[in-house]
Amino acid sequence: MDYVLNLWVRLATDLYNVFLGWGLPAWGAQLVIDFIIILILVIVGVMAVIVLTPMERKVIARMQDRPGPNRAWPYGLSQAFADAIKMLTKEMILPKRADRLIFIAAPILIVIPALMIYAVLPFGPQAADAELQLGATNLNVGVLYFVALGSVASIAILMAGWGSNNKFALLGAFRVVNQLIAYEVPMILSLLAVVVLTGTMATQQIVEVQSIPYLIVMPIAALTFLASAMAELNRSPFDLLEAESELVAGYQVEYGGMMFAMFYIAEYVNILSTSILFAALFLGGYKFFGLEEVAPVLAPFIVLGKAVAVFFIMLWTRGTFPRIRLDQLAGLAWKFLVPIGLVNLLLVALVVKLSANPWAQAGLLLLGNLIILAVTFLIISLVERRAKSGGAVVLSEAQNLTPAAER
Repeated sequence: MDYVLNLWVRLATDLYNVFLGWGLPAWGAQLVIDFIIILILVIVGVMAVIVLTPMERKVIARMQDRPGPNRAWPYGLSQAFADAIKMLTKEMILPKRADRLIFIAAPILIVIPALMIYAVLPFGPQAADAELQLGATNLNVGVLYFVALGSVASIAILMAGWGSNNKFALLGAFRVVNQLIAYEVPMILSLLAVVVLTGTMATQQIVEVQSIPYLIVMPIAALTFLASAMAELNRSPFDLLEAESELVAGYQVEYGGMMFAMFYIAEYVNILSTSILFAALFLGGYKFFGLEEVAPVLAPFIVLGKAVAVFFIMLWTRGTFPRIRLDQLAGLAWKFLVPIGLVNLLLVALVVKLSANPWAQAGLLLLGNLIILAVTFLIISLVERRAKSGGAVVLSEAQNLTPAAER
């Protein structure tokens, strides 16, 4: 029974011993185990397209009161396979005046970092009696690793827009610079709040430290990270890079066939990895009321279940809010998310200095977050009232300036 409850780590340990029995050195056996784990993580990342694509279409369809995909058997759930077959049979056209090297390298460059993020995602507790764990590596700078790889995707998008030699693609690619400036600072502030509270940048340790999910303790940091992550993922209402009504298809306009599919795969691979990271940072990761200790075999499924719940929130947001403008995105970031993130970071540092008790820290942080939110909404309401009153004064003055014959 113990073998079943700790199935994943036990299987890895048994394979490790088998490779040692075949005469492989310890480093060689560990290398083979690492390769198998990496292969599994790559498969999980790519499978995100097959699972999340039908989910997104079905959920959005229900929100818009329509059936959604219902032809691909069964009930449209195999729509992703139909899309894959279509893209495999489409011709990949290289524009005549495009920069061939950059044009071809862009879709490859955007997929590789998307898959590399899975290396630091914790899928279960680390075994106490072995170096093996449910994940590729327990990197001590995992949070910084995630932020760094997220910036590489921006370079790939710029390469795609520039290499296409298309004005719509170039405009869509240049928008990534505006979004990068807008969302990167609030995202880092929210991540810094978690790092300061836990005292580590390793995602495995962050999950282990969480006695209470940080979504409850620090809702400001959690919501800020979620909004910034949606901007990084180009998810509505922040999908300004590929706005069909303005830029045809944005930076992807000249891509077809499998080259377009690679952008599509990278998007959903990033969605799943970001959802898993959100679950690790703010939802306790693989923890679920002690179930992960009783049955560690369920830990990966707990992580994926929380990630799907986060993805559903993204879909809910997409089905609710319209696309915002570039100036609105910058205003949201610099006028709202950055100030509230700085105040929240100061609060976290103060609480860490005042008490080392996790329950006392949780209570103080929750109280401080509620006060910050109340003060923020009070300031917003006062600003709106002042703006409305100022508009009324301007309107009355304009009416007084109209000729008497026109009144």
